[in-house]
Amino acid sequence: MTSRANIQKTYKLFINGKFPRTESGRYIEWKDAKETTLVNICRGSRKDFREAVVAARKAFGDWSGRTAYNRAQILYRVGEMLEGRRDQFMAELRLQGSTKRQADKEINSSIDRMIYYAGWADKYSQLFSRVNPVAMPYYNFSVPEPTGVVAAVVPEDSSLLGLVSVIAPIITSGNTVVALASESFPLCSITFAEVLHTSDVPAGVINILTGQRSELIEHFSSHMDVNAIVFCGSDPEQQELVQTNAALNVKRPVFFRDQDWSDKKAQGPYHILKTTETKTTWHPIGV
Repeated sequence: MTSRANIQKTYKLFINGKFPRTESGRYIEWKDAKETTLVNICRGSRKDFREAVVAARKAFGDWSGRTAYNRAQILYRVGEMLEGRRDQFMAELRLQGSTKRQADKEINSSIDRMIYYAGWADKYSQLFSRVNPVAMPYYNFSVPEPTGVVAAVVPEDSSLLGLVSVIAPIITSGNTVVALASESFPLCSITFAEVLHTSDVPAGVINILTGQRSELIEHFSSHMDVNAIVFCGSDPEQQELVQTNAALNVKRPVFFRDQDWSDKKAQGPYHILKTTETKTTWHPIGV
C-alpha cells in the first residue's frame, strides 16, 4: 500500500461567517506539552479586529430584531451541533493536555450551557422587565435591550467551556460579538466556529479571532464602535487598561476574575443582563 500525507487542519480566523487568514500573514506556532509544534494558529491583527467589528455591527440589526423564540431555536441548534462534533472536540482537548474524563466533562458542560441559554432566550426579558409605579397619568415601562457590539476577551485557561460560557449570554439578548480566543488553548475555538458556520447563526453575529492577548487587548477595549467589553482574567494591568479605554466612549466593561466556569454559578440570567441596557418608556393612560 502506498503511504499518504496526513492532512493537517488549518486554523484560521472566523469573521462574517467566513474563514479568512489574517491579513498580516503572521502565525503562532502552537506547541504541545512536549514543546512539539503541532499546528500554526493565525495571529490576528488590529485590521482583522476592525473588520470583525464591521461585520458584527452589520449583523446587529437583523439579529436583535429577531424574535426571542427564534434566537432560542438557533442557540439550541448550536447545542445540537456541538453534540455532533463531540469526537473532534475530544481529540483537541486531549491534544491540549486534558484527560479523557476532563475533556468529556468540558464537552458535556459546554453543550448543557448552550442549551441552558437557549431556554432563557425568550424568558429573561419577562423576569427583568417591569411596570414602574408613578404618581402621574402615565404607564412607565422598563425593558432590557441588547447593547450592541460586544468585544469579549475569553478565559485564557479554558479552551471550549470558557468560550461558550462568555459568548452564549452575550448573543442571547440580541447582541453581536467579537471574541478573542484563548492564546494557550486555541484549538477548540476554531472548531466551535465551524459548528457556528454549519448551524443557523447568521454571518457576523459571532466572530472569533486568535492571536496574542497582550497585542489585541488594546484594540478590543478602545474601539469606538464597540458598546461593551467582557474581560476574563486577573492581570491587574490589563484590567486597568480595559477600564481606562472603556471610558473613551463610555462602553460598559464587564470583568470576570478567577471564575470557575464549570461551576453552576458561572451561568444564569444575570449574565445575560450584564450586556443589556434598560430602556424606559412613558405611555399616556387611555391612548
